[in-house]
Amino acid sequence: MPFPRQPRLSVMPRTRPDITVPDLTGKRALVTGASDGVGLRLATRLAAAGAEVVLPVRNPRKGEAAVAAVRERTPGAAVSLRTLDLSSLASVAALGTILRDEGRPVHLLINNAGVMTPPDRQTTGDGFELQLGTNHLGHVALVAHLLPLLRAGGARVTSQVSIAARSGAIDWDDLNAERRYDGMRAYRQSKIALGLFALELDRRSRDEGWGITSNLSHPGVAPTNLLTARPEIGRDRPTPGGRVIRALSARGILFGSLDTAPLPALYAATSADARGGRLYGPSGLGNLSGPPAEQELYAPLRSAEDAQRIWRVSEELTAVSRGRPGRAGRGAD
Repeated sequence: MPFPRQPRLSVMPRTRPDITVPDLTGKRALVTGASDGVGLRLATRLAAAGAEVVLPVRNPRKGEAAVAAVRERTPGAAVSLRTLDLSSLASVAALGTILRDEGRPVHLLINNAGVMTPPDRQTTGDGFELQLGTNHLGHVALVAHLLPLLRAGGARVTSQVSIAARSGAIDWDDLNAERRYDGMRAYRQSKIALGLFALELDRRSRDEGWGITSNLSHPGVAPTNLLTARPEIGRDRPTPGGRVIRALSARGILFGSLDTAPLPALYAATSADARGGRLYGPSGLGNLSGPPAEQELYAPLRSAEDAQRIWRVSEELTAVSRGRPGRAGRGAD
């Protein structure tokens, strides 16, 4: 089912950007991290456009509240919950089994969920540094387990990276930050890794005829939940930068808002003009806010050799390959 060539940028009063989402009736969409924040807004917009939206969530209570919020906006919306903890390869594998057993093609996948800058190094149950394991490897495994369904749906896969990925590099000798941990450095690496993987997914799909289009988006800078107090990762108060961003965002100064932050991913995932292997983000000053537009790939994302390498390394660490599950839950040596 081709994407209709309908999305066109429009500007709402007070220069608040928005896009028109095409009719998505008959399409099945998955959005990770959709129990609140940017992910919930993405799910709400997709459901309002007619998509059947699956919310894979870790917290059932928050998931049920998210479903209620989507249905409040769009009565009768086709929205449902599944269980997923991206920090657990076993949980990812279990979701993959459930969805493959359902046998329904997936047309849209937005890899949106993430965790940002725990003050101290933490690991997943599989032994990976938390941000690498959740932001990157969890999504790698999800794509692998869903690959038959993504191919059947001729899917658009949009992976949410970060403006932080403009600089930095993969530390191939210390992927798990065992020798030296810095929260932002590890976060940046996890987003670079996810971006490289997503670009390699698009290249392999074109070379091998998988029919999948894979691209990247970033939300700019906005007062999202990534910057709030997160006791589960050891942060008991908002980040200092988060407080500044929230204050300026509320005044419409420089930064985006929770209404504008989802737009690049929404555009990348649904627009007929969005292409594979490209990056979409806010077009305002410093790409911090503004209407979504295509942007030049960040320097750390331009190496085809790095993209191929992160693909191979990620397959080894997650023990999944092209949708054929291997043994789940293997930590890095």
